[in-house]
Amino acid sequence: MASTRLTAESRQQALAALEASTSADAELDVLVIGGGVTGAGIALDAVTRGLSTAIVEAQDWSAGTSSRSSKLVHGGLRYLQMLDFHLVHEALTERDLLLRDIAPHLVRPVPFLYPLEHRVWERAYVGAGIALYDTLASVAPGKRAMPIHRHLSRHRMEKKFPDLAHDAAVGAVQYWDASVDDARLVSTLVRTAASYGAHAASRTQVVSLTKGATGAVNGAVLVDLETGHELTVRARSVINATGVWTEDTEALAGSDGGLRVLASKGVHIVVPRERIKGQVGLILQTEKSVLFVIPWSRYWVIGTTDTPWEQELQHPVATSADIDYVLEHANAVLAHPLTRDDIIGTWAGLRPLLQPGTKEGTSSAKVSREHTVASPTPGLTVIAGGKLTTYRVMAKDAVDFAIGQRASALPSITHTIPLLGAVGLEAVRRQARPWASRYRWTPGMVDHLLHRYGSNLREIVELCEAQPDLAKPLEHAPAYLRAEIAYGVSHEGALHVEDLLLHRTRLNYEIADRGLAALPEIADIAAGILGWDDSTRDEEVRQYTERANAEAAAERQPDDASAERTRLDAPDVSPLQPLRVG
Repeated sequence: MASTRLTAESRQQALAALEASTSADAELDVLVIGGGVTGAGIALDAVTRGLSTAIVEAQDWSAGTSSRSSKLVHGGLRYLQMLDFHLVHEALTERDLLLRDIAPHLVRPVPFLYPLEHRVWERAYVGAGIALYDTLASVAPGKRAMPIHRHLSRHRMEKKFPDLAHDAAVGAVQYWDASVDDARLVSTLVRTAASYGAHAASRTQVVSLTKGATGAVNGAVLVDLETGHELTVRARSVINATGVWTEDTEALAGSDGGLRVLASKGVHIVVPRERIKGQVGLILQTEKSVLFVIPWSRYWVIGTTDTPWEQELQHPVATSADIDYVLEHANAVLAHPLTRDDIIGTWAGLRPLLQPGTKEGTSSAKVSREHTVASPTPGLTVIAGGKLTTYRVMAKDAVDFAIGQRASALPSITHTIPLLGAVGLEAVRRQARPWASRYRWTPGMVDHLLHRYGSNLREIVELCEAQPDLAKPLEHAPAYLRAEIAYGVSHEGALHVEDLLLHRTRLNYEIADRGLAALPEIADIAAGILGWDDSTRDEEVRQYTERANAEAAAERQPDDASAERTRLDAPDVSPLQPLRVG
């Protein structure tokens, strides 16, 4: 296996390999455009079939939708209402596969209550639906990964969730799904793909697609956004997995064909764990969709919304109206209503909603209600739609479509491939006890580390052994070790402080100041590894500070257009402003 580290150096090596692909004997089999969960899954699927593979992303890994989801791995109860049993079964199968085999360190079971407002008919109706949900999970291959649902009386419901308003429900049904740090899932997928030989380069933008003599797409022109260097890559198959940017990337082929994708904004708020008394999560029906109240280790995540998005795609933010909507619906069932002052963070993400049909002249395979694979022009495969939970199925479908008849001889094997950190997890759980004693890590810190790194915790310990001060918590963000910041740079490919605060940690929305108090310490650690001089280090701090302040100001605006103007009025809201596609 290749190195499991993503670093600034490995990125340069990947770019060198891409540049060398223009020679006949070095042409890639697959070039993946897009470093979200779908693109990362495609890279892992392709490389483990024995295909020479590269993946490029214009921003940081998972910087788009895949770090801004509800962070749930679930079957989707609402699809049962649509009678889409196949889709629910598929998602539940993937959920349990992730929990048991592929990523047991990253994906964890979470119990949810479905509150009932009516004693008889609703309990029968909801109970039957959740019983079917459990049944569809039970027929998935392998040992059952989740407990069976339970009916709770009002008294038992109140013991599970004391802060549920007394008149909000007469009882509940408790069922199980799972949660995941979506950004960590993506970075782990990319690292796993790289460990099998995939070339991975973030901050690398596709600015055009190239074609051969027959008119088929045969590669791309890329720009290294760190240096401005332009290079050309050759590949037998190019796969577009760019989510809400799908149509922009399709346009680079100079074809009118492809998939149609609209962006819909979803917003979440974060409140401290102690603010709501409850041991389990909630799922609530709203007039538009569902609202989740999700327990995390130190806080609650509450969301989401579903509103059309018509602004630029790179930096959606929560508006005052979005926050009011989430608060209103959460407070409808909480005994002690939340206020703006309780909110310590927010995030907004854009769902890529696949529109019916394909553009004229497009060959496609509608393999799911949720996602479609298509070819707007020979040599280019496009996949859009889908959900986080079924990323592996989407990846399989995309690679099958791209390589055509070769797929029968090179079938997907990702259902047998554990992600980095999964192998040896139980052994490292036991080994963690002496490490905790040596470095005075609390049980909560050990659990946090195992959940984030799994058996890769050994690599964190190696950093601490080489530099003991890394074993200490960050002074102004003690939920994280200094070693985690170092590891984000030395093993997980972070190139900027925004990568560390938004995607390698969750400090941008986990604490009320968006991580600004911890920023100087984080920048110092990164500077030592990346070789920044004082001027570069100070510029990184300044740019993240201005980004955080711009986002905070945008949240006070009443609508998306006003929030966008407010954010753009602030200079340098991001260390990098990638070139616009097209």
